[in-house]
Amino acid sequence: MQINGYVKSHGLGNDYIILEEDHISFSLEESQIQKICDVHYGIGSDGILLKVESNKADIGLRIFNPDGSEAEKSGNGLRIFCKYIYDYEVLNKKRSFSVETKGGIVNAYVVEEAKGRAKTIKIDMGKAIFQADKIPTLFKSEEVIDHEIEVEGQKYMISCVSVGNPHCVIIRDELDEQEIRRVGPLIEKLAIFPNRINIQFVKVISRSKVEILIWERGAGYTLASGSSSSAVACVLRKKGLIDQEVEVMMPGGSLQLVVDDNWQIHMTGEIKEICTGKLSEELVREL
Repeated sequence: MQINGYVKSHGLGNDYIILEEDHISFSLEESQIQKICDVHYGIGSDGILLKVESNKADIGLRIFNPDGSEAEKSGNGLRIFCKYIYDYEVLNKKRSFSVETKGGIVNAYVVEEAKGRAKTIKIDMGKAIFQADKIPTLFKSEEVIDHEIEVEGQKYMISCVSVGNPHCVIIRDELDEQEIRRVGPLIEKLAIFPNRINIQFVKVISRSKVEILIWERGAGYTLASGSSSSAVACVLRKKGLIDQEVEVMMPGGSLQLVVDDNWQIHMTGEIKEICTGKLSEELVREL
């Protein structure tokens, strides 16, 4: 990649900008991330994926939210990053490789390609963690399954899990985008969640299909999320509401999830590149 070059891709409408640490001429701090992700003053995106070196995996990845905070893991972000690694021959067209993230090492597989470019990618997202203090939450119980909280005078039954980052799953009879936009930021920042939390509203359609809406910590209302889909699948399997394999439908599209008996998560979905380019000298001077 050229100096200050970038690639922008999306997974089901969840878009990221890919940069390489050794190919940018500026430090990637909070204010720089915010400007690059701004749709008016920068490129505009749901976050930045930064390729870094790793001595534990084939490649390293740091994931940044548009508010400048760093995320432990992102399912869509990982698939986008892995498509970049494959398409641009960073690892010599290896179809399977490992990626080190802040939320742990994951394995990726190019399942399907078209004209030499990755189309569908499978990610082994790691193992779900239900222990309350490791998610983390400040609940005194061992696990947070069907705990009641109150927001704006309304009671919500929540279940929490970590899939490398923290999630709060709420089952609803019907999904309301305006409701999650309203209460999502309030739940995200509740004191009971010391590192903030991602929120999913879930409607169970059948034992093999669910529909969700997402509020992401540091990003807001989001069209799709791989880690959110993983969290939902784990919580619903924990509660006995779905089978091992499930399709998670989001406004941006669907992902296929498998949660095995050891709580290992396997996620498969498509990724598409949007554009490539170079940050202008005028923008870089402002960073």
